[in-house]
Amino acid sequence: MYKNFFKRVIDFCSALIAFLLLSPLFLLVMIGLAFANEGKPFFFQKRPGKNGKIFSIIKFKTMNDKKDANGNLLSDVERLTPIGAFVRKTSLDEIPQLINVLKGDMSLIGPRPLLTNYLSLYNDFQSRRHEVRPGITGWAQVNGRNSISWAKKFEHDIWYVDNLSLVLDIRICFLTLKKVFFREGINQDGQATTEPFKGN
Repeated sequence: MYKNFFKRVIDFCSALIAFLLLSPLFLLVMIGLAFANEGKPFFFQKRPGKNGKIFSIIKFKTMNDKKDANGNLLSDVERLTPIGAFVRKTSLDEIPQLINVLKGDMSLIGPRPLLTNYLSLYNDFQSRRHEVRPGITGWAQVNGRNSISWAKKFEHDIWYVDNLSLVLDIRICFLTLKKVFFREGINQDGQATTEPFKGN
């Protein structure tokens, strides 16, 4: 009952309250990133949701679009703006995803939505992460986030799918607050973002 009905009700109500409470902070960050990114405070990208359905995820844009002499984007580290680094470290870049939760694309808790080009790389076990809505935070995020291997991330994701419950979601919420407060596991060593998934 929780998985198929109450989870969605709790998601919607919680996301609406959170968005209203965070709206002043949302506006401040949006204005700051608009100045840093030449009027582009938001980042939109196609991601697979529940049952592999594609949706557009909304995040704050923490990296600019600067390119080298050949027209290629600079590395993530070079494009990460000072305000973008702060927004990422404090996980403020996730706030716009509350809109995705309100729309029903995402849940507050669930496996993180990954890139669409990873879909063809998953084996049957890894594909099971799409049996539930993706989340803003999840079991993998509170157990290492970007600092753990892809294999371990998938193990955590599928464990969550098999053990989804209200008690587990509440536990993940509290652990997420702890992770954000201590800024744990945000990046892999030497990188601004996690290493791309290259298949099995």
